[in-house]
Amino acid sequence: MVDARDYAGSPDGTQRLWTPHRMAYIGGENKPRDPDDGDQCPFCTGPRRSDEDALIVHRGEVAYVILNLYPYNAGHLLVCPYRHVSDYTELDDAEVREVAELTRTAMRVVREVSRPAGFNLGMNQGVVAGAGIAAHLHQHLVPRWEGDANFLPVVGRTKAMPMLLSQTRRQYAEAWPLG
Repeated sequence: MVDARDYAGSPDGTQRLWTPHRMAYIGGENKPRDPDDGDQCPFCTGPRRSDEDALIVHRGEVAYVILNLYPYNAGHLLVCPYRHVSDYTELDDAEVREVAELTRTAMRVVREVSRPAGFNLGMNQGVVAGAGIAAHLHQHLVPRWEGDANFLPVVGRTKAMPMLLSQTRRQYAEAWPLG
């Protein structure tokens, strides 16, 4: 006798939310082969594309704001200098100021549009610290809501994203203050 439990996809009482798009990130599909090569770096090539294609929310003078292609949470933004630099101590004064100002403005925009209860802000400096692309510095701005660390990400290791990245980018770009 064949037992149905021997087959993949058989009912077992566990709810699943399939997220096959995450395999690109897990497999390193979009990671540059040479992280020091700015022609392969997604944070260097993104600004060469349209805002819509690259998911850029705002372009500043020496830094820009982009949605994370593999977000930890809905609305996860990155603030990146245009210059291909890996360490915070290597930023010049103008880059430090603009990364800080863009982070503050991004928080205001996300609060207005998405109404999070808080944020996680930070930079992962080096691969050992968790940087997916260590060769190009980027500040994470992750909106957080009460209960967003529920059973789905904790037990299921899955995030439910309520909106397409392109829709989120458009809403944030439209809410970005002019000037």
